[in-house]
Amino acid sequence: MQVEQLFSENDTLDLGSRLIKVLTKGDVLAITGELGAGKTTLARGIIQAEKGDIEVPSPTYTLVQIYDMKNFELWHCDMYRLETPKDAYELGLFDAFEDAVCVIEWPEKLGSLLPKKIYKIDLKFNNKGRTAYLEGFKKDI
Repeated sequence: MQVEQLFSENDTLDLGSRLIKVLTKGDVLAITGELGAGKTTLARGIIQAEKGDIEVPSPTYTLVQIYDMKNFELWHCDMYRLETPKDAYELGLFDAFEDAVCVIEWPEKLGSLLPKKIYKIDLKFNNKGRTAYLEGFKKDI
């Protein structure tokens, strides 16, 4: 497990900019953490690293925002409002698991439907900001 200290929003965005370099088509990145822990900021860093300073809203109400990246589609998903895991079938998410990169906030809402092979980042508050715990990556980010 890799551990990163995130002292500011810029640190979180920077971690995202490093993640885009290792993600490839078919990858699923599950981001967990309490409300306000920086899940959307991390996703924004991933997307803006390639797309520039575009607006990257939280998909809390739309559930999914899709971005055309250089080598794949990126699905930014927020499962917070998902009532049951089976509701994810209506989103087309399971096809995206194979054909796109999926960055999923609140992945625990998918229950057993979340793929087994995923990258995980858990964001936790600490007295200096946040700590990111990264699991499943083949090398340090």
